Formats: sequence, structure tokens, C-alpha cells
Amino acid sequence: QVQLVESGGGLVQAGGSLRLSCAASGRTLSNYAMGWFRQAPGKEREFVAAISWSGRRTSYADSVKGRFTISRDNAKNTVYLQMNSLRPEDTAVYYCAAEITSNFDLVPTLRNTYDYWGQGTQVTVSS
Repeated sequence: QVQLVESGGGLVQAGGSLRLSCAASGRTLSNYAMGWFRQAPGKEREFVAAISWSGRRTSYADSVKGRFTISRDNAKNTVYLQMNSLRPEDTAVYYCAAEITSNFDLVPTLRNTYDYWGQGTQVTVSS
């Protein structure tokens, strides 16, 4: 069992930056691909970014490509999402997720393949 706790959300003006963190406990993240998803009011939860267990491969939604960067520190059991050039449409609750895998280069982008989820952190971008 893995417990995921997100932090780093908050209120920021358009054009600003935030860095989200996802700390894992219960088990090491060394066998998990990790992802970030977000859910805005009235909308479905959508994929934002993912990183392989090895850290060598990443994937991003088109809407955040070039602005967001996902990274991980397996020694600290933590995954990060650096968000730059934030826009009002980035406003959402951001969720961290973990998928068990034996493929260290797997980068899962589908919500329903993830095994564990955090409770989310609110990001609000004002115009």
C-alpha cells in the first residue's frame, strides 16, 4: 500500500509559477510510474504529466507542454510538478497518482491504470 500526499498548491497570478510535491509513504516509489492529473469544477479528471519509474521518460498533455515539468527523486520518495507560465485555465485540483509496474520506462497516461491516488491540492490562477 502506498500513501500519497500532495503539497505546494495555492493562489498565483497568471504568468506565475508553482511547484507541487507528492510525497509517498508506505513503500518505496522505485517500482512505480508516477503521474499528475487535474480536475476543474464540472469537468472530468484529466492527464497532465507522467514520469517512468526510471525517470528517463516523461509525457505531457499538449495543454501544458513547454510550461510544466515533472521530475522525481526516488531516494526521497517524492515526485514534483514544476508549473511555469500559469494560466487561469490551469485552475484545478491537482492529484498525484502511482502505478505499479515492472517496466521501468513505462509512462502511463490513462487515469484508470493508476493504482494509488493522493487527495489533491488546489491550484488557483487569477487573471
